[in-house]
Amino acid sequence: MSSEPVIRIQQLSKAYRIYNRPIDRVLESILHRSRIRKSGTKFREIQALNPVDLEIYPGETIGIIGQNGSGKSTLLQIISGTLYPSTGTVEVNGRLSALLELGAGFNPDFSGRENAYLNGSIMGISRIEMDNRFDDIHEFSGIGDFIDQPVKTYSSGMYVRLAFAVAIHMDPDILVVDEALSVGDVRFQNKCFRKLRELKSQGTTTLFVTHSSDLIVRHCDRAVLLEKGTVCAMGEPADVVNEYLNLLFNNEEGQVESDSSIAKQQNYDEKGLIVDRAIDGCRLRPFYNAAE
Repeated sequence: MSSEPVIRIQQLSKAYRIYNRPIDRVLESILHRSRIRKSGTKFREIQALNPVDLEIYPGETIGIIGQNGSGKSTLLQIISGTLYPSTGTVEVNGRLSALLELGAGFNPDFSGRENAYLNGSIMGISRIEMDNRFDDIHEFSGIGDFIDQPVKTYSSGMYVRLAFAVAIHMDPDILVVDEALSVGDVRFQNKCFRKLRELKSQGTTTLFVTHSSDLIVRHCDRAVLLEKGTVCAMGEPADVVNEYLNLLFNNEEGQVESDSSIAKQQNYDEKGLIVDRAIDGCRLRPFYNAAE
């Protein structure tokens, strides 16, 4: 592992303002800060990210996991430069290629071919270089003749196929993927992760957000668990996934509700988790509790 991180995050936080009236948002945009208080503009702040410190090194694959609203996408957007932090700093060393929310980065009225060339131009890749890469992009996407149709006619799966194909052919030092792979079918997901392993062997750093504990354990060197904007676990993927599962299945009192008849069986503990560790190191919860 290199001694110098490709991403260094220090005391990073993000807060959003929720305004009492629509006019308050307008007033803030046109008034100087010193005059906002006098105008009676009222808002409250929602903390999307509490201070986060994180260093990521060349060739690492980092999985970010957490419940909806925990700050995962906000963190990736700030790293990618599409969102400004409220406090703290992000230092990115290298070319970053991002696959964020579905629809981001593509013009819906342009064809797939035109969007591929547009993204290449944004990344500083010349027309001649894109000509040399385009056949590989087209082949990897597997969308056939739709490459020359407007992307607004694409299904979500086709969109992700093209977006991922474009992202990985931009020679990224850092690849950021926000849940996009959950849209594709299993065969395409496997194809993507084979490519990610290939990029990893070449020193590419990958950050991806997912709700799949299996993907975290199988593909990540480290994992980060976010809960209400706070990093509450970081380290070995299997250990972080277990913390995530505990969060998911805990009730308000912090205790896991379980079926006593199942919990008393030889291979289960009181929380309904298999005591014997599986190959991937995760404890499993084989039954469903309708009360959760």
